[in-house]
Amino acid sequence: MNDYTVKRLRNVCLLSHGGAGKSTLAEAMMYNTGVLDRFGKIADGTTTTDYDPEEIKRKISINLAIAPFEWNDYKVNLIDTPGYFDFVGEVKQGVRVADSALILISAKDGVAVGTEKSWEYIKDDKLPRIMFINKMDDENADFDKVVEQAAQVFGKNVCPFQLPILDGGKLTGVVDIIHRQAFTFNKDGQDPADMPSGMEDRLEEIWESINEVIAETSDELMEKYFGGEAFTDEEVANGLKEAVASCSIVPVFCGAAINNAGVKLLMDALIDYMPDPSTRGAFTANKANTDEPVELMPEEGESVSALVFKTIADPFVGKISIFKVFSGTLRIDSVLYNATSEKTEKIAQLFVLRGKKQIATDKLIAGDIGAAAKLLNTNTNDTLSDNAKRVELSKIVFPAPCISLAVEPKAKGDEDKISMGLQRLQDEDLTFKFSINTETKQQIVSGTGEQHLDVIVSKLKSKFNVDINLIDPKVPYRETIKKKVTVEGRHKKQTGGHGQYGHVKIEFEPADTEDFEFEEKVFGGAVPRQYFPAVEKGLREALVRGVLAGYPVVKLRATLLDGSYHDVDSSEMAFKLAARLAYRSGLPAAGPVILEPIDHVEVYIPDSYMGDIIGDLNKRRGRIMGMEPQAGGLQQVMAEVPAAEMFKYANDLRSMTQGRGSFVESFERYEEAPANISQKIIEEAKKDMQADDDDE
Repeated sequence: MNDYTVKRLRNVCLLSHGGAGKSTLAEAMMYNTGVLDRFGKIADGTTTTDYDPEEIKRKISINLAIAPFEWNDYKVNLIDTPGYFDFVGEVKQGVRVADSALILISAKDGVAVGTEKSWEYIKDDKLPRIMFINKMDDENADFDKVVEQAAQVFGKNVCPFQLPILDGGKLTGVVDIIHRQAFTFNKDGQDPADMPSGMEDRLEEIWESINEVIAETSDELMEKYFGGEAFTDEEVANGLKEAVASCSIVPVFCGAAINNAGVKLLMDALIDYMPDPSTRGAFTANKANTDEPVELMPEEGESVSALVFKTIADPFVGKISIFKVFSGTLRIDSVLYNATSEKTEKIAQLFVLRGKKQIATDKLIAGDIGAAAKLLNTNTNDTLSDNAKRVELSKIVFPAPCISLAVEPKAKGDEDKISMGLQRLQDEDLTFKFSINTETKQQIVSGTGEQHLDVIVSKLKSKFNVDINLIDPKVPYRETIKKKVTVEGRHKKQTGGHGQYGHVKIEFEPADTEDFEFEEKVFGGAVPRQYFPAVEKGLREALVRGVLAGYPVVKLRATLLDGSYHDVDSSEMAFKLAARLAYRSGLPAAGPVILEPIDHVEVYIPDSYMGDIIGDLNKRRGRIMGMEPQAGGLQQVMAEVPAAEMFKYANDLRSMTQGRGSFVESFERYEEAPANISQKIIEEAKKDMQADDDDE
């Protein structure tokens, strides 16, 4: 690739609802520049950006991919992101390093939930944006309807810069409103054509609204506008670029990526209207490992700062770190400081990625995107910077996982291989979490949805040759008692020689705190003081298994009241065993009950789904604790729900709200489970214990 200045770079994030055609559009753009000698197809698994075996198999984008190309002496880094909600982490990565966004909308399906999500992702960052109404070749395509719908949902600043030319319902060309020029499409792009008749009034109406936006970009242009003077071509170009940069206008273009119709005109628009990385000016980082702000400029001569926004864990090639250079010039053999690991990294290899293809380069300037291999101490979200000016860039905020399932190995003895593979996959996907529940002894995987975890399972198989099933995790139930009882435990083994003797009388009763409480009220030395710790230790060891279903016992107070001992045969071990005998005989008479974990759940939904959501939470044995209106027309529903009812709530909520709902969940407390639920828990526990005995 040629060398470019910062002002000749464009970093554009492709966003849309799933299936709107992002990867096909990226393919068409690269094909138009000549970097591809054939137009890849998703159905054939031959597109540049959907190169992962999982993407080819499923025919959807799963991972973020970079598709750089050169056009009209500019370099465009096209950032192709997935459209399916389970892979939102990849979208967050792309948005963080983009300077603008290209939102695709299907001409047939119109503004979908994913379109709304795309808008939300870029709203806070105020990324300039263009819309492209794709699939205009579809027989049910309706450009006017989609534009009207977009304006209703996103605001009146959504404005067509093109109008389609249709012949017999088929897209044959477009009218460029800005340049008052018509084009007809051919296999190589488009040819200038005569303006079609019958569009004059519509063109004039749109042109007038565009002129108003241009006028608002400066006082001088405002005076000229009110004076009735026409803007020059240069004033139009500069005014529109400024209006797009400030999000005062959202241009709308149209075409059909699969036929390469309108794509070259869209590529021109990316150059003409999208900002370069320097447009926003100075940005703020922090001095490494402090909160002290540092101002940097997105310029080649500035000190180097780069954010690693994606990591690829390849079992053969090793780790590939993809980053954007925010300032300075990063050269091969640079030694940079990692603010997170507090170690230095040498950039031995430097390259640009186009899909999976690595294109070697010797430098990357501010605003550009590239990659390096085998950085030992660097992960996603880490900042690399000059050792002399150590800084840390703001990190990507990833959504928390909302579904957790347990790992069940298909082959015994694979636990270590599974753990290693899942750890590697966690390194490249920060929306995926892997942990081991020490209480249930299960390996737990957590992600943003069932499809997300299904992909993780497939990657584990393809990359690390390990097969697993995912099952519902065991719920960490607890047991407690409801009544006070006094019982005795006697351990006696005297068959000649040195025997064992321990005898205790213990009162068990419910306690107010989760922790086990132990005290003694022994009078007259019935149990010598040196054996008190042994009694307490014996009880604590027994508490890990309750008498109903084998779950740990909580909220229990034990008071040592009396007992007896033998001068020769008593020992700490004997009193530990006596305490356990008292525990086992006493707790069944103390009204033991099962406690289940209760989670605090906050659901965020559009108001129209309120009834369905409340009804569903009630079915899950939830209690509605309150409702609060939120910004953007959302409602917050607060509830307390048993954790056992929430395993797959993420998918159910997505289904009920067409993807518009979200929720957060946190542990609240334990409370007594209803009798019918307790009975099921006890029966299930007995089955598990029987299965364990059979395995042994």
